[in-house]
Amino acid sequence: TVLVAEGKFRADLLHRLERGAWTRPLERITPHVPAALHRLTIGASRSDRSAAVPSRLDFAQWLADRRSPLTARVAVNRIWHAMFGMGLIETLEDLGTRAALPEYPELLDWLSVEFMDQGWSQKRLIRAIVSSSTYQQSSVVTAPQWERDPGNRLVSRGPRFRLDAEVVRDVALGAAGLLSSRIGGPSNFPPVPQNVLDYNYVRPNYWVPAAGADRYRRAIYVFRKRSMPDPVLTTLDAPNSDSACARRPRSNTPLAALVTLNETVFVEAARALAIRVLREAGKSDASRAELAYRLCTGRMPKAAERDELLQLVASQRMRLAEGWLSINEVATGDANKRPSVPVEATPQDAAAWTIAARIVLNLDETLSKN
Repeated sequence: TVLVAEGKFRADLLHRLERGAWTRPLERITPHVPAALHRLTIGASRSDRSAAVPSRLDFAQWLADRRSPLTARVAVNRIWHAMFGMGLIETLEDLGTRAALPEYPELLDWLSVEFMDQGWSQKRLIRAIVSSSTYQQSSVVTAPQWERDPGNRLVSRGPRFRLDAEVVRDVALGAAGLLSSRIGGPSNFPPVPQNVLDYNYVRPNYWVPAAGADRYRRAIYVFRKRSMPDPVLTTLDAPNSDSACARRPRSNTPLAALVTLNETVFVEAARALAIRVLREAGKSDASRAELAYRLCTGRMPKAAERDELLQLVASQRMRLAEGWLSINEVATGDANKRPSVPVEATPQDAAAWTIAARIVLNLDETLSKN
């Protein structure tokens, strides 16, 4: 165990213990690194060199030294995992002797050296990966590819996997035009079901969901309470704060679909997307369908997809007109509040396209990296 105080290693508190008992120290241990690797040196600018105790800065510089054999490889492997859904070495948390050998060790070595040569710039590394022909392959899998490489370990096709929890949320808000680009500042409290607050060990009375633009800031600013995991992000496989998580699992359950259909942030995104489509696509439902698809999937819909969406909008207009659904409640969440719509649209349009927007936002292609 390393005890740290005042930004320095406390060598006077480090001991080898007898059978792990903290009350029976055997000998004092000073901060050091494995003898098989290069030496850890103390910075020349230290004012307390008489203590001869390495600082955390000294250790960080040792760790990022070109002679360190694994630092660059670990960083490159994690970035490759983010881009392709799996690392060149599958176990992000273990690049030791027990880890499976990478299919392309020369590629890992080359990227690691290039990463260091480019000043440890993650932006340059990501640019190199995404501009490669390997990354730009189609993600459509053929029968021979599936038979030979079902897990895409040979990178025989482009990456395709469901996005991380935070990215799923931000994609929905981005398509709807709600995502705030403000950088910095305090975290914001997201809306959560009332029973999540009520059944806490200690009810967090300070939990007041953000309003206005702050409500739709990027997920990096969402407040996380260790003893109260966020139901939206947790269902989409975001880890809790009980322990470090080097590699997230990726599940596929009905709960995820229920979250992205019904949770507050996604319903509000669908309502905003409907208004955006009505405002930017004009009076034609066909052009509205094309814009909705383009905003959510990055492509134009096929004829069959467009016709299916138009048929859905027509059927929902009928239900709304007949009173089976409340126009105000669908479009705003409040039965007594009329939606604010563009001049050429009607509240009925807003409600019908809110329902359609929920469908498009929940397409597998919207929630996946293709």
